[in-house]
Amino acid sequence: MRSLVRRDAVERDMNDEMRLHLERAVERLVERGLSPADARAEARREFGNVGYIQEEARDARGVRWIDEILRDVRYAIRGLRRKPGFALAVITTLALGIGANATMFGIVDRLLFRPPNYLAAPDRSHRIYFARFIDGSERFGQSFQYQRFLDLRRSSTTMEALAAYSARRLAVGSGENSREIRVGAASASLWHLFDARPVIGRFFTVDEDGEPNGARVVVLSFGYWESQYASSHAVLGTTITIGPASYTVIGVAPRGFAGVQLETPDAFIPIGMAAVDDLGSDWTRERATYALNWLELYGRRKPGVTVEGANADLSAALRESYLKQIALDLRAAPIGILKPRVVLGSVLAERGPRRSADARVATWLLGVTGIVLLIACANVGNLLLASALGRRREIAVRVALGVSRGRLIGQLLIESMTLAALGAFAGLVLTQSGGQLLRRVLLPSVDWPNAITDRRIALVATLSAIIAGLLASVTPVVQAMKTDVISALKTGGRDGKKGGTGGRSSLRDALTFVQVTLSVMLLIGAGLFVRSVVNVSHLRLGYDADRMLLVETHLRGVAMDPVQKLALRRALMERAATTRDIESATLVCTVPFYGTCSGGVFVDGVDSTNRLGEFVKQSASPTYFATTGTRLLRGRAFLANDRAGGPLVVVVSDAMARALWPAADALGKCVRVRSATAPCRTVVGIVESERLANMDDDASFVYYVPDAQTTDVEWGDPQRVRLYVRVRGDAAAYTNAIRSGLQSAIPASAYLVVRPMASVLAPVTRSWRLGAWLFAAFGALALILAAIGLYSVVAYSVAQRTHEIGVRIAIGARLGDVTGLVVRDGFRVVVPGVAMGMGVALAGGRWLRPLLFQVSSRDPWVFAAVAAVLIAVALLASWLPAARACRVDPATALRSD
Repeated sequence: MRSLVRRDAVERDMNDEMRLHLERAVERLVERGLSPADARAEARREFGNVGYIQEEARDARGVRWIDEILRDVRYAIRGLRRKPGFALAVITTLALGIGANATMFGIVDRLLFRPPNYLAAPDRSHRIYFARFIDGSERFGQSFQYQRFLDLRRSSTTMEALAAYSARRLAVGSGENSREIRVGAASASLWHLFDARPVIGRFFTVDEDGEPNGARVVVLSFGYWESQYASSHAVLGTTITIGPASYTVIGVAPRGFAGVQLETPDAFIPIGMAAVDDLGSDWTRERATYALNWLELYGRRKPGVTVEGANADLSAALRESYLKQIALDLRAAPIGILKPRVVLGSVLAERGPRRSADARVATWLLGVTGIVLLIACANVGNLLLASALGRRREIAVRVALGVSRGRLIGQLLIESMTLAALGAFAGLVLTQSGGQLLRRVLLPSVDWPNAITDRRIALVATLSAIIAGLLASVTPVVQAMKTDVISALKTGGRDGKKGGTGGRSSLRDALTFVQVTLSVMLLIGAGLFVRSVVNVSHLRLGYDADRMLLVETHLRGVAMDPVQKLALRRALMERAATTRDIESATLVCTVPFYGTCSGGVFVDGVDSTNRLGEFVKQSASPTYFATTGTRLLRGRAFLANDRAGGPLVVVVSDAMARALWPAADALGKCVRVRSATAPCRTVVGIVESERLANMDDDASFVYYVPDAQTTDVEWGDPQRVRLYVRVRGDAAAYTNAIRSGLQSAIPASAYLVVRPMASVLAPVTRSWRLGAWLFAAFGALALILAAIGLYSVVAYSVAQRTHEIGVRIAIGARLGDVTGLVVRDGFRVVVPGVAMGMGVALAGGRWLRPLLFQVSSRDPWVFAAVAAVLIAVALLASWLPAARACRVDPATALRSD
């Protein structure tokens, strides 16, 4: 270390020591009778070559290799300064490849690998799932009842902490000034899973989260405290209205604390208080009600307990809990049929039994960015190879002067690694700036790390740089090993034989072939995802979402009897009818991909309708079908006289009609709703099927009943009234105006949430849109790099064949012949690359198929389009050098050699 940091002092000490040895030797020889001059000469002869001894001393320190690396780095930097264009091209190419890898790793790491911030023992912490058999198949779930949580916590002996959590959106403020924030309802035991300490104040305790009543206290997130309260400590003790009640602020969570979720909540409240607000004061005594399956459970194993042991322990506790439920509800399914068990999974939801489409696409894109890095390395390898060919005489001179091949290879490797290091830094800057936009599009509410300062992302960027540097250095190293010193010195580096620069380079052709092959694969993936997005956008959903807005009221605990609720629904409809820009409006109960009102149906002659699937109820106004654009196929829609006291009617979806009456006309048939003894409702109309929960399935069994013939109990959540409104233009542009227009029709403490239906559907199609955009972006980047690589190969070949081309023109070759010669050289690499890329894409398409929508992974139109694009790009990349070749002056070309 002293030799590195105090180099001058060490050198002075060494010189002083050498001088001391010489002086003592002179003194001894003088004592033997020699004259001082003879003694000094003899001492130098006996001592040996001082310079050589000093070099041995430097070697003995063990830092010579560091000195050589530093010298090589300085030499590489001087070389880059002499060729700024070359340096910029290489660094930019590497920055794109490394930046793409760092960006996608940051996303996939956050989804699948990085544990939540402050988690105390990630290796022993788990999200808790349960499995049970339904209709003969085992299904997984993660939503528990609160009483089930209490049973597991009481009976388990292998968990040192067990916590319940529920994410929700609740309003703060009142009236038109209200707005929704993300709220985490958590048991007090959640804090035990983390090593987090509040910035100010404290976290809520077990007593404050007691059942059935605790304390209305709230812990704010750091971001919310910073943005809404300017980081003021005076916030402690103040009250804030969240949902229907006021909460006292008792603390602020540390920066970056998101609990167990990806999205950071703005506030944390005790789960007991959240349940009382939502479900009433008797909520803890309920077990069998499905609506109360609303909690996610998390836990940490005791030290030394295995996952298998914890699974067995919790499964026994779960079965005991089911036995308690069966004792209270004799209608519950027997435990021998359900076979319930607990499965401990990763805390990260995306690693659960079922990965989301977003996570699967993001994982694919991580592999895609690796391909982009390979293409970038091949492109850089081509550039470095061209540089090495241009330096062939320099390398030959250095070898002739005694520089070893190993030393020369080390210098070339250092030059490549220097470029890779600069590319990695530029890539991190690109990740921090451009990658931030991508992350916000994918998961806008996630607290993303700083790419430059995050150690995991920086490590991936470093590893990518090392790999890129090593791969890129292969070509110049191979060229250096092939260099014939005598030939290079004789010809000045222009000899085409034995690794010279003339003619074609098989190594450069191989690199271009790799680039074309990988580019074809990426472009085919992009084309398949684009086709998926096109198919989704053209898919008929059974409703027109583009001009629809979902309006949802939140009454915030305002107590209303059935008459008042009916009056509220009527007031909203009347206000919607007079609000500017609203064409029509309808009350609804079910919202696709958002929330459904389930209800069993009973049909004469059908033993069990449940075996056919789930039946969804839609309570609707007479204006429903005009508002949604749902097409009437047969019969009629609702009329104004379809009201309470009149004949009971129902409209059914086409899929429901075909399932219940496959051989008869559904019109005029009798349907009983909710029970077999309910009054008969006559089917008066059949409409197209709506897609409610799955884009791939249009067989939704939906039945529509007039809102005037729907009881208050059948409207679902008593705290919410839902409307569709249809506007005259782009729905997103009318959000604020519709909210202001309808707000005065509801109680002052309540609030409205207005969102375009397109935004409700956006998460459903996000994975296809993400795949299309990013595959296309990375594919375009790969195509540009491949085109540049092909152009450089052909252009370099033309430059080296100037003499040959001049001779051909001089003896009468036509310009078309010269152009064809050059273009054929380019196509000699491109055509095999396209064929190879298509072959790999055909073989690997089966893994991509589950992520596509109604398009084959071997779609011939996509393959043909990609081949045409590559051929066109190759033609352009080859034609430009060919045009230059046609302008060669034969006399100048002949004299140049």
